[in-house]
Order: sequence, then structure tokens, then C-alpha cells
Amino acid sequence: MSNTIDGGRNFDFGAASADYAKYRDIYPEVFFEKILSLGMCGKGRRVLDLGTGTGVLPRLLHGYGGVFTGTDISPEQIKQAKALSEGMGIKYICSPAEDLNFPDGSFDDITACQCFFYFDHNRLAYKLSRMLTEGGKLAVLYMGFLPREDRIIAESERLIYKYNPSWSGGGETRHKNCIPDVYGEYFDIISDEVFDINVPFTRESWNGRIKACRGIGAELSPEEVERFGAEHMKMLEDIAPESFTLKHFAAVTVMERTKQ
Repeated sequence: MSNTIDGGRNFDFGAASADYAKYRDIYPEVFFEKILSLGMCGKGRRVLDLGTGTGVLPRLLHGYGGVFTGTDISPEQIKQAKALSEGMGIKYICSPAEDLNFPDGSFDDITACQCFFYFDHNRLAYKLSRMLTEGGKLAVLYMGFLPREDRIIAESERLIYKYNPSWSGGGETRHKNCIPDVYGEYFDIISDEVFDINVPFTRESWNGRIKACRGIGAELSPEEVERFGAEHMKMLEDIAPESFTLKHFAAVTVMERTKQ
């Protein structure tokens, strides 16, 4: 994991698991349409979801017939994932992605949603290629909000920086996923797209979404998170209607394993 993230400040999404589970299931179906259109995650496909968090991707896609295994470094996140996935037949494992050691050809697809930039890719790239079947696919998915195009987002980010000046996740503009060069040794990029998505929120759900971001819930103390949430909600009452839509961008990159 890069120590340049938030100036090297320690973060733990497990500390934000309750808000994460309640407020971060915000991905619309169009976000996943590209990987589904390429035959990923469908009936009978064995899928490994890295950095699964509360199991958002397996839970949203299990209805398409894939057989999912979700992994995450945080035991708190895995606990939430298991509770939210009860009866879906999804398997969860608590482990850093770099320490996974499934046999060769264990999966048809591997997904990494909102987490790819946290990994040690020099350790991971070959391991992922080995765990995939020949022609298996690796999908990297990311969705971010656009503060330069919406006052609500901009003011929310301003408040995050007030509480956590080290946060490095703000000020985003549309961009493709950054795929480290090492993946070129094992994969070919077959699709690489960026597109806009409008996501609906209420004041409560946007407040919860922001509390569950890395710069707040994963890095601040519970007392600081509570103070932030109260101040953020008051701000939203002043500048936002009860319900609103915020513009996000999505970046979806799909790679196919080359012959080994």
C-alpha cells in the first residue's frame, strides 16, 4: 500500500463499517453494465472480488448467477458483508489481497471495486494472473464525485479538509483508472471507459456517505466523526434540499489474462 495516501496517515475502513454498510451501496446498475456485457460475473462464473468491503459488488451482482468469493483486509467489513449477504451463498475471506493463495485457475473473473490503488501491484499482478483461467478477466472499477461541478460536493469536501487536512481524496476530475505497467506482462486491456453517472441522495444518506469516506470515518476518532457528522448535516440543511442528485464519474477497465 502506498504511504503517499493522505501523507502516510493510517486508515482503517473497519472503523467506518456501520456507516459503510448503510450508506455506500450507491452503485447503479449502469456502473456494472460494461463488465456484464463482456461476459463477466454471469451464470456459473467463478468470481473473486478483491477489497470487497461490505460485499457491495457480490451482493449487487449475485443475481446474475456468478459464484462469488469476497476478500477484504478488515474483519469488521467482512462481518458486515456476511450479515448483509445472508442466504446469498457468497463466501468471504478476511485477508490482504497480496496474501491470497488460491490454486492456479481458481477463478474465471476477478473484480476490484474502489480499492485497486491500495494494493502492492508488484506482488499482486502475477498472482492474479495465475489464479485466473486462461482468458480470464480482471475488472478494475472506480466511481468518484465531481466537486468542481456541484456546490454540495464542494462544500462537503471543504468540511472534510477542515477536520482532516491530510486527506488526499478531494478535488477529483474525470480520469481513467491508473493501471501499473507490471500488469502489461500478464494482461491485455480490452476495455477502458469513463462515463458520468447521476446518483440520488437525501441529506441523511449523503451525510452518511461522506462520514464513510476514508478521510473521515477511516481516519478520525469516533468523537471527531460525530462532530463532523453534526456540522455536515447542519451545512446540508442550509444549502441542500431534502433530496438531490449528484454527478459522479465512473471508470471501468477490463483486462484479459494473456497466455502464460
